[in-house]
Amino acid sequence: MATTSSALIPCGQYKTAYRKDTTIFPTPATRAVVIVAVVLLCLAPLKIGGFELLSKYHLNLLIQIGYYGIAALGINILVGFTGQISLGHAAFFGFGAFASAWLSNSFGVPVFWAIPLAGVLTTLVGLLFGIPAARIKGLYLAIATFAAQFILEDFFARAKWFTGGSAGTLAQPFSIFGYEISGDHGYFYVVLAYVVLMYLLGTNLLRSRDGRAFVAVRDHYLSAEVMGIGLTRYRVLSFGISAFYAGIGGALFGHYLGYVSSEAFTILLSIQFLGMIIIGGLGSVMGTLLGTAFMVLLPEGIGALSRSVGSVFPALTEGLAFVKEGAIGLVIVLFLIFEPDGLAHRWKMIKTYWKLYPFSY
Repeated sequence: MATTSSALIPCGQYKTAYRKDTTIFPTPATRAVVIVAVVLLCLAPLKIGGFELLSKYHLNLLIQIGYYGIAALGINILVGFTGQISLGHAAFFGFGAFASAWLSNSFGVPVFWAIPLAGVLTTLVGLLFGIPAARIKGLYLAIATFAAQFILEDFFARAKWFTGGSAGTLAQPFSIFGYEISGDHGYFYVVLAYVVLMYLLGTNLLRSRDGRAFVAVRDHYLSAEVMGIGLTRYRVLSFGISAFYAGIGGALFGHYLGYVSSEAFTILLSIQFLGMIIIGGLGSVMGTLLGTAFMVLLPEGIGALSRSVGSVFPALTEGLAFVKEGAIGLVIVLFLIFEPDGLAHRWKMIKTYWKLYPFSY
């Protein structure tokens, strides 16, 4: 009789405990890849033998991905994990920028502390505007948050004591222990530290009881209520957490530019935040960062393409601004039609294919 070999090749994932199902890194290889990626990013601004690994332009793009990615994770917690909707995320992003500048300018709070305090102040505003979520949902909630966007925009334009009015306000450079960090090379590490911290906090939140309650409210709120989950509490709480992330991202944005103006926080930016999580994948932490990188790099790629073919198609160069905005809208529509689960789902499908190759069935 033929004997069966004792060396079995695993062909799937076998998880015997709930703790393993909620781990941050599903495999040791995933953990190693993330650690290596963070280490490489730490080396990115350095000069090796007089040669810059990344130019100032590329560092600027990474910094943009960083603070936009933090804010986008906040709206993904609200929309992707809790099933709420918000068209006013840019207003909370702007409130965080103004709040951090106000704290540092008016009260002399060091920027190191002003950024998290701005996140807390933005959380309070988010909780206030999240109260309607306790009673309305769907289109009505979208209209309510749409109104919040314009209420805060009007506040930014009129509250000179807080925002400087239509003239805007200056934001102090980041400093820690009396050492001022200015320029893209130094500020890159500040943003990277916040990205790692905020994404770890967000991932751990979604593994907790509150995170599972968010998902239950999203999937079937009636069943969640029967199970004893307080719908009002978690709907409002999700708005507060979303606003906190937006406030931190906005504060990093303001201190990076050194100047904050209300013109930067329009409804268009709110739509772009929604586009980031739609492209990256609703309900995916990793997808949030992928979608943010895609949205930041897309206009740059279109600009590079227009410069390369500008001599052949001069109309493309002349209407570059319109082409960039149109491309963002077109990409969002295409993802909704052909890849509604976003880049995160596509990445998982690619990994699964090669993991089981050549038996990909």
